[in-house]
Amino acid sequence: MWRCFDVVADPYIGVNIGTDLSDMPHPTQVVALLKAQQIRHVRLYNADQGMLVALANTGIRVMVSIPNEQLLGNGQSNSTAANWVTRNIVAHYPATDITAVCIGSEVLTTLPNAGPVLVNAIKFVHSALVASNLDKKIKVSSPLLSTVILDSFLPSQAFFNRSWNPVLVPMLDFLQSTGSFLMLNMYPYYDYMQSNGAIPLDYALFKPLTSNKEAVDSNTLVHYTNVFDAMVVATYFAMDFLNFANIPVIVIENGWPSKDDSNEPDATMENANTYNSNLIRHVMNKTGTPAHPGIAVSTYIYELYNEDMKPGPISEKNWGLFEANGDPICILHLTGSGSLLANDTTNQTYCTAKDGADQKLLQAALDWACGPGKVDCSPLLQGKPCYEPDNVIAHATYAFITYYHQMGKTSDVCDFNGVADITTTDPSNKLKACAYFVNAPVFHWKKKNGTMVNITAPSMNSVTSDSSGPSFYGRGDGSVGGLFNCVQSKTEKPDSGYSEFEVVRALKFLQKGGDSYMSKWEAISIPRGTLQTTFVHKGFDEICQLGLRSDTEQIARHASAQGETGMLVVDSVVPSGPAHNHLEPGDVLVGVNGEVCYALIH
Repeated sequence: MWRCFDVVADPYIGVNIGTDLSDMPHPTQVVALLKAQQIRHVRLYNADQGMLVALANTGIRVMVSIPNEQLLGNGQSNSTAANWVTRNIVAHYPATDITAVCIGSEVLTTLPNAGPVLVNAIKFVHSALVASNLDKKIKVSSPLLSTVILDSFLPSQAFFNRSWNPVLVPMLDFLQSTGSFLMLNMYPYYDYMQSNGAIPLDYALFKPLTSNKEAVDSNTLVHYTNVFDAMVVATYFAMDFLNFANIPVIVIENGWPSKDDSNEPDATMENANTYNSNLIRHVMNKTGTPAHPGIAVSTYIYELYNEDMKPGPISEKNWGLFEANGDPICILHLTGSGSLLANDTTNQTYCTAKDGADQKLLQAALDWACGPGKVDCSPLLQGKPCYEPDNVIAHATYAFITYYHQMGKTSDVCDFNGVADITTTDPSNKLKACAYFVNAPVFHWKKKNGTMVNITAPSMNSVTSDSSGPSFYGRGDGSVGGLFNCVQSKTEKPDSGYSEFEVVRALKFLQKGGDSYMSKWEAISIPRGTLQTTFVHKGFDEICQLGLRSDTEQIARHASAQGETGMLVVDSVVPSGPAHNHLEPGDVLVGVNGEVCYALIH
């Protein structure tokens, strides 16, 4: 089976962003997480305006969707589809790099009565893109659930359910004529669960198999080592059966649940970690499938967040890579998988004191770590940064994490006679101010709109002789940092290990309505170190429209350098970073440690 379509040079991993969360993060927080994890491809299940605005000028490539409930209107009216494209594509492109439109999702299997209008909707949306001269840049397709392919156990015998040929044939003809791709929702987890033991778990999880355990297609003698490859190849054969040979496949949904009850015993954290790690490596190594070596199969993981509001069994709520607050769920092992998830979540594991552990055993473990374990426990002394909170759980957690890192973060070093455990949950809540000192997650960011990020909160006694203000530099580990340009105070302040940020809660001012929000600004203490916060420079006129009071504006204008036209505004805050729950998008930075700051220099 020879393929002559253009091979994608660089396969990629994307993520789906579902919104069935009781505490859905703000779009700027979602984008901050995507940036931090270097996720460059996303699929939205709608065309949410807030997300499309937040994704603008980020370099992240976006698939948008027409939900199933909007399919009928767009499939029956060319003008409805044209209006949809105008509002959701033309209004945002090219600032937001929209690459494709998903027309519905699994329509044939979930809304079979809507099948007849599916192809019309696809064609109407494409016609609107042609009218806007965007059809070469933005592809149109519709995700199919892999169950529409029958007899896929032997890939070479696979074919589409013939009852859907009246829809599939014109749809495939459209995809081939426009150079689009077949979108496939494929879940090896369900294939395994429903196979009654015919599919081994290791075969579903991409685990290494001996040659005698590989699946062999008796027609082609091709060996398959995992369900993913076999299903992709089965899809190609099913298209061949209908005489379509030049349509590439992109897997739009794929993943493994991390939790369920006793009815689904293989929906476990360990299996989710294994599957997602192996999937990412498999896609990024560019080998393709056994039947099509070198033909990339880009894949979108289902999904970014756990969706606790999803109906159905527990497993339906637990497919995410991250919790809503940005804490990683999966401990991914991604060495050699390229830049994706560059801060490999293996590096975001912690050895912490177990909740409810015996206090005497914890104290004994703490004494050992600070003694024979050779952990530097001097920060735990009274008056030092990690003394508070003064309890054995916090102190032991500090010592355990430090020892765990010193010993290379291997699982066998985190036990301490049963009072410690490895977790992916950031221990900042237990450690409070001490969290900065125990190697909490640090994301490496790049420039955005010419403004440096990875901003560092300065020491209170940072002073220089430069009349332009004190130099507040980035971290000392070689990563790029920002530099606040502040007006120098004449009084040297004692170093408390914190920096005091004065910000105007401009968005709250606006939301609460004019003068009802009377605070001029709020003082916020953040531990000294990398803020993991993006600031953008905005003009005074724009900030005043957000709610900046005129007296605060005059203070900033008077203190700023001659010709200065604006102030710094928080654009995004990395979830679980030092500034999380302290700074918010829309906050206007007035000063640091009592000194007015008006710009970044670098």
